[in-house]
Amino acid sequence: MLLASCEVNSRRDEDLDLVEAIENNLLPSILIEGHDEQGFNILDRMENYRVPGVSIAFLNGGEIVWAKGYGFTSADSSRKVDENTLFQAASISKPVAALAALSLVEEGRIGLDEDVNQYLMGWQVEENQFTVSEKVTLRRILSHSAGLTVHGFAGYAFQDEVPSTIQVLNGEEPANSGRIYPDTIPGAMYKYSGGGYTVMQKMLSDITAKDFPVIMEDYVLSKIGMESSTYRQPLPAEFHENAAAGHLQDGSMIEGRWHTYPEMAAAGLWTTPSDLLKYAMEVQLSYAGESNKLLSQETVKEMLTSQMNNHG
Repeated sequence: MLLASCEVNSRRDEDLDLVEAIENNLLPSILIEGHDEQGFNILDRMENYRVPGVSIAFLNGGEIVWAKGYGFTSADSSRKVDENTLFQAASISKPVAALAALSLVEEGRIGLDEDVNQYLMGWQVEENQFTVSEKVTLRRILSHSAGLTVHGFAGYAFQDEVPSTIQVLNGEEPANSGRIYPDTIPGAMYKYSGGGYTVMQKMLSDITAKDFPVIMEDYVLSKIGMESSTYRQPLPAEFHENAAAGHLQDGSMIEGRWHTYPEMAAAGLWTTPSDLLKYAMEVQLSYAGESNKLLSQETVKEMLTSQMNNHG
């Protein structure tokens, strides 16, 4: 018992040392060779950039070693950020959503290199001069090489009417983004497209006859223990109390606390750092052939190769 207790305390001391080292040694984004940089303290940096709350989780040796929150959930709140505080993940939503699409590929319900129009119902990708010889495919959507428009999305404030998925795809009011269509030859070049992931969102819902947040819960989140995460939009009331509000560069809070994103596959994930590390660990383990909770080693390696090839 004494030996076990010493080991636990030793590990705990090491973890505390690591936390302190990270908290007090934040470095600038650009390092100059030969120039000795002084590490910054995390609380000082938060004050400098007017950031009310931050959450961090640390992965080491395939294990989440520690998770910790700093500051408060909003500029007007006394609720402290903790390891369970939800944050909007923005475009990190995309690679997590990709796992659901690839799961359907492994089930044989989608072909990676098939024209996505054969899976879409009630809406189709426009056929034009760019799609004569090449088509929009899931592989190309996932690797941002499908030639589709709309880089990203601004979201909708609490008082705004939220458009349907088809209104977003068509760029119709009340959507605040343009229509999504091919404006370059699919497969010809890398071109970041949140619009492409919205096409994928529609396709997955059409194939499964399920709402997108349900698809994500069934195919990804529940399978790898991302219990604090959701793609539901708007964020349900039961999550509001411990959800971090959005803030502008001047430190002022976004009216209504956060925006709603009907473009869920592209930007709709609410999550925690610990949950994101569970995603990262699962992909790493699948790549190494040590886990198949979501995808096979072959699929993970194939898609990572496609990403690297398309990103040059």
